[in-house]
Amino acid sequence: MRGLLASSVGVTCAAALALSLTSPAVAARPVSPAAERPASGAEAPGSTQSLPLAPLASRDVTLAPADEQGLPRRDVRHFSLAGVIWDDPDTELHGRVQIRTRAAGTDTWSGWQDLEAHNDDTADPGTAERISGRVHGATAPLWVGDSDGVEVRVRAEADHRTEDMARGSRTVTTTAPLPAGLRLELVDPGESAPASTRREAAAAGVPHRAVARSGPTPEPAEDPATMDTSAPTAEPPEDPATMDTSAPTAEPPEDPAAMDASAANAGLAAPGAIEIPALNRQQTEQELFALRAGELTERQRTKPYIGARPRIVTRRGWGADERLRERKFVYTKKVKAAFVHHTASGNGYRCTQVPSLIRGIYRYHVKSMGWRDIGYNFLVDKCGNIYEGRAGGVARPVLGAHTLGFNTNSVGIAVVGSYGSKKPPAAVTNAVARLSAWKLGLYGGNPKGRTYLKSGGGNRYPKGRKVRLNVISGHRDGFATECPGRQLYRKLGSTRTTAARLQGR
Repeated sequence: MRGLLASSVGVTCAAALALSLTSPAVAARPVSPAAERPASGAEAPGSTQSLPLAPLASRDVTLAPADEQGLPRRDVRHFSLAGVIWDDPDTELHGRVQIRTRAAGTDTWSGWQDLEAHNDDTADPGTAERISGRVHGATAPLWVGDSDGVEVRVRAEADHRTEDMARGSRTVTTTAPLPAGLRLELVDPGESAPASTRREAAAAGVPHRAVARSGPTPEPAEDPATMDTSAPTAEPPEDPATMDTSAPTAEPPEDPAAMDASAANAGLAAPGAIEIPALNRQQTEQELFALRAGELTERQRTKPYIGARPRIVTRRGWGADERLRERKFVYTKKVKAAFVHHTASGNGYRCTQVPSLIRGIYRYHVKSMGWRDIGYNFLVDKCGNIYEGRAGGVARPVLGAHTLGFNTNSVGIAVVGSYGSKKPPAAVTNAVARLSAWKLGLYGGNPKGRTYLKSGGGNRYPKGRKVRLNVISGHRDGFATECPGRQLYRKLGSTRTTAARLQGR
């Protein structure tokens, strides 16, 4: 019988990454699972186990014990997403991070999998989110599916160089120290869906479990010309003899934070909606005039270049626990550019699992890394489904934490998966093009054009420099990183062309 981990604890971190080298490193504060529960006493969906790493006995004699840390194979509570964090967000991890996991309820272990050590999706330096003092350095999270066993190793990068000596030469090996406070974060995204989602699912004859864990099924794109926008046909009154006259089960009061997140999309969808439906071009133009009538230029009013609004799954649709994030929303002035990312969380997921995967990323960003909310404004899965990311309204210029130095006046679109060597499906690039054509069109952006953004500081452009960028750029265009992966980055040219065509350019 497997022994249950005795001290699996959650981590309290909450708001965002700090670039300033003067900001102090802050150690994680483990808390009991009860401390993660909302004040109402209701059990929050999902949980986080935070396990400290320790020096391992290395087979490489050139490495000191402190140069290789990890966690021996052990049993843990169920989790589906994993990452490694450390104390100081300004310290880089120069080395290799690997994990192997055991599928829940089996004796089957995976092979070793790499975690992306250079996780460069980050809030801008100097912002409240970046200098909160609650932020940690972190790898990208990895989706591993339902698991109950884990083993981890972190090995410092060795630098071998040859030194000339009087009697020949010698090889000298040095390693950069691993960051202090390395911890493994194991995230259970939970299975709970909002009460209204459960009611809607029951009305539609869909099992609650399917809605909670599986999320939306990929649908073929509907031809706007064939969309039926007429009012629904009235149904005959129900026979009183067959009506259920029993009192409905009392639901807990709606969480104010959930109400705020839903209200931020007012005018696009009904309160509590699990998705924002697609519109055709004519409907989208009408909505543009209604949403931004007083802000449109004369040129936009005469010829509104905007793509049809795509279907977007709301935060309620993917089951966001709004009690995790900071309550307030933060906005920039406009959206001048879109930065495309990949989550580097692996491709071993089914599209029916994406709501759970996003809940895992959300919890990792907030509870483990210390951000105020999930970092991306939107997420796109490999089946082409589009999801609302950071709260504040999909049509509004919400300040994200996705491209260090360039979060202001931009939008971050993250493709769920890893696309360094794997080519993205056509459904992915089409979804990114449709989303960009609509979102940029709200603010007059030309997907094939270029624009200037002022750098907030980063490893590629110093703070204050005005940088000319493609209106649709990859993360690596603003920051020295591999993101969004070589194969996805190669598709951005055709994505720009498609998005411009969808805008009518």
